[in-house]
Amino acid sequence: MSGRDDRRVSRWKPWLLLAPTLLALTIFLLIPLAKMLGYSLFDPGLTSKHFARIVQEPVWLQVLWITLRTSLLVTLVTLLLGYPVAWVLCKLPARLAGMAIVIIIIPHFTSVLVHTYAWMVLLGSDGFVNQVLRALGLIDTPLKLMYTPLGVLIGMTYILLPYMVLALYSVMRGIDPQLLRVAYSLGASRFRAFWRIFLSLSLPGVAAGSLLVFILSIGFFVTPALMGSPRDTMIAMVIENKLEVYFNWGFAPALLLLRTLLLFWVYVRVVGLERLFEAKG
Repeated sequence: MSGRDDRRVSRWKPWLLLAPTLLALTIFLLIPLAKMLGYSLFDPGLTSKHFARIVQEPVWLQVLWITLRTSLLVTLVTLLLGYPVAWVLCKLPARLAGMAIVIIIIPHFTSVLVHTYAWMVLLGSDGFVNQVLRALGLIDTPLKLMYTPLGVLIGMTYILLPYMVLALYSVMRGIDPQLLRVAYSLGASRFRAFWRIFLSLSLPGVAAGSLLVFILSIGFFVTPALMGSPRDTMIAMVIENKLEVYFNWGFAPALLLLRTLLLFWVYVRVVGLERLFEAKG
């Protein structure tokens, strides 16, 4: 009987450890989401008008396209900038690499709002970037960098770049450098060895970093709201506007659910549904 009780306790121990987290997620995430879903489906009776409105009115599809386009561009730019940085970091000794990572991360301990205002100062008509370009004689009139898709792209890329670098570095650090040396000794060029070995082995980091940055970009609000124009409206800005300004508690949750389903679809396509539920014994 004692052995059976011990096995029963050991079977329930993981769930007991997870109970506080699951309770918090249920109270602060699942219940509010379920309530918002109810607002979108019942107005006051069961209805699909809020979801139909998203498809019937082209403006909301345009907002969705702008959100996807911006998120994809930010993901691509962070990957192009972050991959070389992560590659250099994994070549450094562990202590220097750790110091470099700390330097990359520390500035992002401050608020996203602070970073966004800093970029607004830098990219303004009389900002530092335009002043330098005019001093060098490269331009005569200030470039319009603020309230454009380019400004939004710069601001979001700066904020999300560390996520890409860390995701790539965590995978690259585990690649055995002996594999490249063996390829060199067998006659492979540096480019071929990098392409066939290092890049292939780092693809899980590319997928993880791209997925993380894309998901965060989909829900970005502060930077597009401050650095973009009304033509650069993203879905998070519409949700905030419908809730805070128009108190539309039916349509905004429908957009929120659409965004959630979109993120779930991207996760399934990139990672696979089986990875979401897999468990290791």
